[in-house]
Amino acid sequence: DANRQISEYKFKLSKAEQDITTLEQNIGRLEGQVARYKNAAENAEKVEDELKAEKRKLQRELRTTLDKIEEMEMTNSHLMKRLEKMKANRTALLSQQ
Repeated sequence: DANRQISEYKFKLSKAEQDITTLEQNIGRLEGQVARYKNAAENAEKVEDELKAEKRKLQRELRTTLDKIEEMEMTNSHLMKRLEKMKANRTALLSQQ
């Protein structure tokens, strides 16, 4: 009976050692996954920061360009009015002759 119990305990010990080995391998695999996910998250944050900076830069450029367009449209409008006045004056001078 004692030998049977010893054999049973040896079997349980062997099985427990196998389970421990399996669990240690799982821990190693999971630690590797955590490291990869952590690196991926850090890279994603870095890319996000770069994209935010690029967006701010593009928004500044857009505002500057829109301001320039508005200024040019005002200048164009002013020049068109001057041109119309000049045409009107020319027409008036030609009709007086």
